[in-house]
Amino acid sequence: MNRFPLAPEGWPFVAVPAAIAAGLALVGRRGLAAPFAAAALASLGFFRDPEREVPSIPGGVLAPADGRVTQVDEISDPFVGPAVRVAIFLSPLDVHVNRAPIGGLVAGVVYSQGRFVPAYRPEAGAGNERCMVHLQGDSARVTVVQIAGVVARRIVCRVGPGDKLAVGERFGMIRFGSRTDCCMPRGTDVRVRVGDRVRGGVTLLGLSS
Repeated sequence: MNRFPLAPEGWPFVAVPAAIAAGLALVGRRGLAAPFAAAALASLGFFRDPEREVPSIPGGVLAPADGRVTQVDEISDPFVGPAVRVAIFLSPLDVHVNRAPIGGLVAGVVYSQGRFVPAYRPEAGAGNERCMVHLQGDSARVTVVQIAGVVARRIVCRVGPGDKLAVGERFGMIRFGSRTDCCMPRGTDVRVRVGDRVRGGVTLLGLSS
């Protein structure tokens, strides 16, 4: 049975304005119904969650989100250690569902409160509200960081320590514009660069050694 391609968190944002629009239209208030219908359609687009054909690439680290690569740099990650970070900016038009870049065990989930500066700025990675998901794979550790932006103020993480994820499996989302970082072990053969467009669960970010 095929699932409807909408993230679970999106149903209230679609159903409520759609119901209001339908009620207003039924009593002849079509002018008032139009903004609610438009809001329902916009939410339907934002919370879309299409099925993806996840490639099987030995040692591959896939993009955890759709969007544009804004940074590729080296950092020290508390879980990965010396790491290379790929930062992905998600505009309101991108699919906002996050997917596991590798298959493995969720070793930890760390939520941090913070500011809400625009997610495309470099300082957003350290100062904004964020949620770090640590994944222990068969051959490598990876950290995925969900980062809220100036509009996105709700990080959804559906997993906890001890859960297991398959590569490309959905684990959460960020509402209304955001950023997702993927921290891979330093020495990973990075296959993307700044400016590239990536697709969550599909685009190869790097090959771990």
